[in-house]
Amino acid sequence: MGWLGYSIATTKRLPPTSIVGHTEEVPPGHILTTPMPLAIQKHMLEHADGGGRPGVIINYNCVKFRCPDGTVERLAEVVRRYPEFVYLAPYPEMDVKIAVTKPGKILTLDEVEQMRIRAFIEG
Repeated sequence: MGWLGYSIATTKRLPPTSIVGHTEEVPPGHILTTPMPLAIQKHMLEHADGGGRPGVIINYNCVKFRCPDGTVERLAEVVRRYPEFVYLAPYPEMDVKIAVTKPGKILTLDEVEQMRIRAFIEG
């Protein structure tokens, strides 16, 4: 029981990479200023906009972490390159500054690295 408690206490809160428990809803846009519910994130991973290819979600946390000016805009620039299937949303409960997710995979970053993000999206 001690190991389980330690494991739960030290597990980082990250966005989902699985569609288990998703809902059949879509977000109001690709660049959001409010958090995207996790059930909707899972649906977007399944298929962007409810019917396209699997989606990619870029979450950021500028509540727990200090984000330099322009962070969100630099992330939005990446999203604009892939308007059909990439989303951006804040995730203030997340335990990393930036997380990029696609089905079964996650990339976490401490700063905006547009080339790494684009390589992850395209890979």
